[in-house]
Amino acid sequence: MTPISIFHAAMQQLPLVAILRGLTPAEAHAVGDAIVEPGFRLLEVPLNSPQPLESIALLRARFPQALVGAGTVLSVQQVREVHAAGGQLIVSPNFNAEVIAEAARLGLVSLPGVMTPTEAFGALAAGATGLKLFPAELASPAVVKALLAVLPKGTPLMPVGGIAPHNMAEWRAAGAAGFGIGSALYKPGKSAQAVREAAMAFVGAYTHGSTAGD
Repeated sequence: MTPISIFHAAMQQLPLVAILRGLTPAEAHAVGDAIVEPGFRLLEVPLNSPQPLESIALLRARFPQALVGAGTVLSVQQVREVHAAGGQLIVSPNFNAEVIAEAARLGLVSLPGVMTPTEAFGALAAGATGLKLFPAELASPAVVKALLAVLPKGTPLMPVGGIAPHNMAEWRAAGAAGFGIGSALYKPGKSAQAVREAAMAFVGAYTHGSTAGD
């Protein structure tokens, strides 16, 4: 399967991106198991983590069924480094047309960070696979609804920042296609068992949570 097809399958099954900021290669397998076994298929290791490319390579080898890649990708060179490590997902906090275009050229999934319609349309024009609404703390479900009213139908818009099991339903009712989940799921020092419990809470909330569209 191509990265794009894995992404779309994951978005249908459980559209939650695990943001593993601070992950070390030594804990990659245990933390990965704790997240993938409950159902996560989208794994992101931000490049400001210790030895992120090594962790990405380890996760990719262990979880061929998942889409593994990097977050905080800020340059074309970093896109190439992630690709060389086996990464298939490029997530950025910002909109950079060159980063998006390079990810598209390499056949990778690109989720750039946007906040405004100008950024959103620019990112899609550059070849973005989907859009990361970041930081979601600066937005609201009403912003999601307004953006989706003007964006091309079917554009995946995923809030990131401050997402917890108890507040996903409101965002989903507004049309959010999925979410990026960071410190509420994993942060340095958190045990694999605690990560697993958090992952199960998110899976349960997403799977059983009701939205206005259900």
